[in-house]
Parts: sequence; structure tokens; C-alpha cells
Amino acid sequence: MSAGCVRWVLSHAVRTVCGGSPVYTPPALRFTICSKRCNIIAASWRRSAFSTEVHNTEQTPATPKKKKQDPRANASISSIGRKIPERQIQVISAAGENLGVMHRADVIRMMDEEGLKLVLLSEHKDPPIYQLMSGKQIHEEQLKMREKKKAKAVPVQVKELSFSVGIASHDLTTKLKQVESWVEKKHHVKITLRAVRRESAFNLDAALEQIVEQMEVMVGFVSRPKVIRDGQAAVCILRPPSAKELSQKGKNKAAEAQPANSTSEAAQSETSPVGSTDTTQGSTQH
Repeated sequence: MSAGCVRWVLSHAVRTVCGGSPVYTPPALRFTICSKRCNIIAASWRRSAFSTEVHNTEQTPATPKKKKQDPRANASISSIGRKIPERQIQVISAAGENLGVMHRADVIRMMDEEGLKLVLLSEHKDPPIYQLMSGKQIHEEQLKMREKKKAKAVPVQVKELSFSVGIASHDLTTKLKQVESWVEKKHHVKITLRAVRRESAFNLDAALEQIVEQMEVMVGFVSRPKVIRDGQAAVCILRPPSAKELSQKGKNKAAEAQPANSTSEAAQSETSPVGSTDTTQGSTQH
């Protein structure tokens, strides 16, 4: 077929596809045109089905992910101010009294009248529990929580010390000094007292307790002296004294000092009247 014929066939095919005037199309050419149309439709379908391009300009906003709630979120004490999200809340007074369920407007009015702040205690209750606190109370609670965190963060170290019953006094003093230094550094100390070989064992627990009493610093017991190894040894674990034990020791010292002062005052009161009578008698005789 010549080039002119091909050009004529193609021009008439284009006119037919684009909606031009109807012309006679041979069957072979009709088959070719239909096959081209099918190829175009299939190609457009593949692009629309497997293309990663987004043709819709209006994208739906992504739903924000909910943050995982930290169980330690309520581990801090702080005032929430005047923005109370709930309408009805359960309120505890500054003195610890349960005031029941109150409207947030009444709570805000009470805060303004008494000069208090509102602290969230438990948001998982229905209704949530809040407490009215002063600034001093909030500061004290924050200090307590910091001390608890420090106590949990610092692991307790256990030091060990062992000696026999026949230890020399000088060596015993040295070992007790070492125990005192460990206790002052907030360590626990495990002391083991061994019986002397080829000798009959005696009350090792009582002997160990007497040795602990010789220490110059105050200590507490994690476990008091007890006999182990079929009576061949005694063991105890010491710890730094607690604040309650230190305060009790201070009270005991004050109680012991008070009778001594009262006895000295009584002795002075007994001697002073005699002197006064002597001076009065001397003045009268003169």
C-alpha cells in the first residue's frame, strides 16, 4: 500500500473516532480501530488501578493517635488552677474531711474565699476526687514524694563483716569503726560472729547483741541476732536508724535529763533554808 493510501485511511479513521462525518470503514480497519480503543481503555484502567498518585485533593484529616497514659502522670502534686474540666467533682477539704460531690462553681468560690488551691487526687473515680490544699501543704507533699523517689532510686548495699569470739579488743574496735562508717553512708551491714573451734559454743546471739551495743552511733536492726550453723555462729543485719527512732531517742534523753535536773533543784532547795535561818539567827543574836 502506498503512503498516500495509508494517509487517507488514517485521516478517515481519526474523523470517525472524533465524531466526524460518517464514512465507510472497511472491516479490517474497523478491527484495528477497536483494538486500539481497547488498548487505550486497558492502559487507562491499569494507571488508575495501580497508580500511587492521589488524584483527590480533599484529603480526610488523619485521626490523632491517643497518647498512652503514663501511670506516673498523677505521681506529682500540683495545682490545676481554676480550670476544672468536670462539672461535678468530689472534694476533700484541707483538713482531710470529705465534703462530698460539689459543683465546680461552688468549689471555685470556696477556693477564692479560703485562699486555697485545688489538687487532683484520682481522675479514674466517678466523679473524680480533688482536694483543697494550701501552698504550704502542696510544697510539703512535693518534698515527701521527692524523698520517696530518692529512697527508691538508690539501691541499698549490704556490707558483710565476720570475726570470731576470741577477737582482740583492739581489732574489735577497728571493726566496729568500720561498721559505723558504713551505717553513716546509709548501707546495711551483715555481721557474723563465729565460735572458736574446739571449744564449746555459748550464747552467741547475746554476745553479738552486746558487741552491737558498744557502737558509738545509733543503729537499727533489719534482723536481730540469731544463732545459725547449729550454734556455731550468730548473725544480724544492721541498718541506719529511722527518723522515728531518732526522735524517740531524743525524747528518752530529754526524759533522763529531767529527773537529774529536778534532783539537783531539790538538793539546792534543801540547803538554802538552813543558810537563811542561820543568817537570821545571827542577826537576831547580834
